[in-house]
Amino acid sequence: MKKVIVAPSVLSLDYAKVETQLAQVVKANTPWLHFDVMDGHFVDAITFGPNVLKGFKKATNLFMDVHIMVDQPVKVAKQMIDAGADMITFHVESLDSENEIHQLIASIKRQGCKAGITARPGTQIANILPYLASVDLVLVMSVEPGKGGQSFMPEALDKIAYFDTYRKEHNLNYVIEVDGGINKDTGELCKKAGVDVLVAGSYVFEGDIEERIQSLV
Repeated sequence: MKKVIVAPSVLSLDYAKVETQLAQVVKANTPWLHFDVMDGHFVDAITFGPNVLKGFKKATNLFMDVHIMVDQPVKVAKQMIDAGADMITFHVESLDSENEIHQLIASIKRQGCKAGITARPGTQIANILPYLASVDLVLVMSVEPGKGGQSFMPEALDKIAYFDTYRKEHNLNYVIEVDGGINKDTGELCKKAGVDVLVAGSYVFEGDIEERIQSLV
């Protein structure tokens, strides 16, 4: 089975042990770090702003994978890019029209960042298709966005498989990422379905960090 990228989610990091846990992530040789940015409006939770991302950017050279769950994605995307984001992934539901979504994808890329689109559990695949030729990443949410520690929704596997087949049939190069309820068992299922990046929070940070990351690769 192919190897995948593991993107530990800092949402689950123990903030009393940031330096130690981040060092363990780096030691595990995983190239990405995942940030969930929530504004308390698009989803109920409130998490990180750009200053937190700036701090991590100073501490490590890991690829900063930033998922924004916000009502003002254009504004927040710029703030997070200025703070050091390497990838901005946003929700189609956060904008009013297909044209606005295309404009934001183009804007993110003009600012020197990669752009991704998110399929949450209730997002219809048809609403994602218009953007697949333009994005660098498709994020399949295997839980409802807004909080950590939820159980994996197996219907996400069908979406991963669909997006994998679609990119092969249309000769596209976007990366498929999955986030939510990822552990060794669900990670294996996602890899079989065609995923490239596993976002893992609780599973990684509530055990031996290096060992948990290696179990997912």
